Amino acid sequence: MPQQKDIVKIAIQMPGAYPQLIQLDQKKPLSAVIKEVCDGWNLPGPDNYALQYADGVQTYITESNRLDIKNGCILRLTKAPGRCAEDLYKGIQSSDSGVRCDSLKELAKVSTDVTFAQEFISRDGHLLLVKIVEDANESNVIMTHTLSGFMELMDHGIVSWENLSSVFIKKIASFVNAKLTDASIQQVSLDILESMVLSSHSLFLEVKQEITMERLIAHLQVTNQQIQTKAMALLMALLQTAGDTERQDILAFLNKKNLRQYIHKNIIHSSGSVQDKMAHYLYVLQSVTLNHMEARMRTPMDCYSQEQRDILHNLRLAAFETETENSLNHERRRSLCAKEFKKLGFSNNSNPGQDLVRTPPGLLALDTMCYFAARYTDAYSRFVLENSSREDKHECPFGRSSIQLTLILCEILRIGEPPSETGSDYHPVFFSQDRLMEELFCVCIQLINKTWKEMRATQEDFDKVMQVVREQITRTLSSKPTSLELFKNKVNALNYSEILKLRQTERLHQEETLALPVVELKERLKPELLELIRQQRLNRLCQGTMFRKISSRRRQDKLWYCRLSPNHKMLHYGDAEEDTDSPTIEALQKKIPVADIKGLLTGKDCPHMKEHKGKQNKEILDLAFSITYDVEEDSLNFIAPSRTDFCLWTDGLSVLLGRDMTSESMRSELEILLSMEIKLRLLDLENVTIPESAPAVPKPPSNYNFCYDFSQTEQ
Repeated sequence: MPQQKDIVKIAIQMPGAYPQLIQLDQKKPLSAVIKEVCDGWNLPGPDNYALQYADGVQTYITESNRLDIKNGCILRLTKAPGRCAEDLYKGIQSSDSGVRCDSLKELAKVSTDVTFAQEFISRDGHLLLVKIVEDANESNVIMTHTLSGFMELMDHGIVSWENLSSVFIKKIASFVNAKLTDASIQQVSLDILESMVLSSHSLFLEVKQEITMERLIAHLQVTNQQIQTKAMALLMALLQTAGDTERQDILAFLNKKNLRQYIHKNIIHSSGSVQDKMAHYLYVLQSVTLNHMEARMRTPMDCYSQEQRDILHNLRLAAFETETENSLNHERRRSLCAKEFKKLGFSNNSNPGQDLVRTPPGLLALDTMCYFAARYTDAYSRFVLENSSREDKHECPFGRSSIQLTLILCEILRIGEPPSETGSDYHPVFFSQDRLMEELFCVCIQLINKTWKEMRATQEDFDKVMQVVREQITRTLSSKPTSLELFKNKVNALNYSEILKLRQTERLHQEETLALPVVELKERLKPELLELIRQQRLNRLCQGTMFRKISSRRRQDKLWYCRLSPNHKMLHYGDAEEDTDSPTIEALQKKIPVADIKGLLTGKDCPHMKEHKGKQNKEILDLAFSITYDVEEDSLNFIAPSRTDFCLWTDGLSVLLGRDMTSESMRSELEILLSMEIKLRLLDLENVTIPESAPAVPKPPSNYNFCYDFSQTEQ
């Protein structure tokens, strides 16, 4: 007998027949199951049939995927994949164009199933499709179905792309290069070329040789969003697969034609899934373009390279006028250089090249400094001279700041990181600026000087300033500025005081967010803990308390005792002697039924406090309370021995009257209990065994010689 877990209840359909409801035994061979289904409909030749899902992706059921069948699934009895492949193979070769068209259309549909694809390819069906493409004698509709079916078959990875002939590749490229080709053919052809390029570098070279970049770019300028998307995908594939030299050629072509700006301006206005794909392609384009700086970023400065040392000295000369330098001897010239490199803000002023040995940012930091000095000469001179005139502790070091800023920009722009397969976080400003890294540096190095002054920073605050600058840059870029000018305006408006305000707002929001679950937990725990406090108050009333009577002469002359009965129905009280600890209920002669108690009064509202007025009675007022009851509207008056007893009794009497407890003692105890309970609930007790009973208290030590006698020190 099969076990219940091996049985799946399913329905099986077939056109023109009533469905069969069967219990599929997963231990039984699939061929036997198909035979039983065929027998149920009196169908001969069960080998010619197979099962596939009737809904969604209509995948064939095989021995490898049959365990995915769930209770309630609807399957369909259909042609076996081998028989279907044979029929379509013959149909594609039919002399009737209508039959060929229908067969190829069906092929494009069923080729998504790997089981069918294996059967069709085993008959060299893919080569038949290749021949149709190479001959190019069919109509646009038939050619579209042929290319779609071919693409679906190749997607399974059963056949290598490298087995394709040059004739086939040229023909596919011709479909893309042609100006009047059917749009559907161009879409699939772009898909095929993208897969070729991504499969190997040799195919990349063939495709790059055949494809015309001008035509590929032209496809980005059409109104058909599908063609735009697939052309962009092919362009990204070419960039990602290309070697360094080839990649630079493609990027140079894009920059020359101002195509980066055009791509972002015209294509980002797409919508839906197309927009998501385009966002990814724009991210890839940005990543690939910026990554050409990786080599410089990972190359340390060679302090023995005369060329690199000359670049550093030119940076110094651009900042300081040194007309008499050539007339100085070697030692004085060396001393002057060291002094000026110190003013430039290099840590190692005698050998500033050592500052650029660290990678990243390596030589890229030197490149950005030189770009700033050459492109914005006045701003560079102003930065250096302004800080040279400040006190030493308040000067903003240009060299050190530039190196750190270059590193920050590399991290923010993810230079050196390969583009992820799902990334879409690109910066629109990249598409409006040819040299984004350098131009961002020029804006942000001046931002550092501005922020430095706003923070009134010293050399010890360098790391703190750079953290603020990083935050200013990331916050501004996250707002997606579309131009460098817009970025510059936004980042300068985001001054230090604004950063502090934003941090404070976010911290408060975070605290509120983190506190919300704790607040909710407190509200859930509060009723249980309040009940615990109520029981404690009632138990305390049952134990009773000794009270003193205050005479009219304000002398404490008599004692009396009051306690609640164990069943909480009677309040017993009576006179007591001072040496009595806790009189029994029987010893207390008077009693008041709890049901007769009508009210609870405190402080100056109490009857026995009416005559005690004045500042000297404030302490007694804070301890006084009374209960009123039905018997001739009389009252029982109390003066509590302490504030603690006052809180215990007023809370306990409020509980008896069905009222809320309001004392400060109750609020304090509730907060303590809530705090303890929440800490216990939040403890990480996973895999920790909690004993059912408390552990035994260890025996006292045999001696206390380990204790330190502080009295000896005090003496």
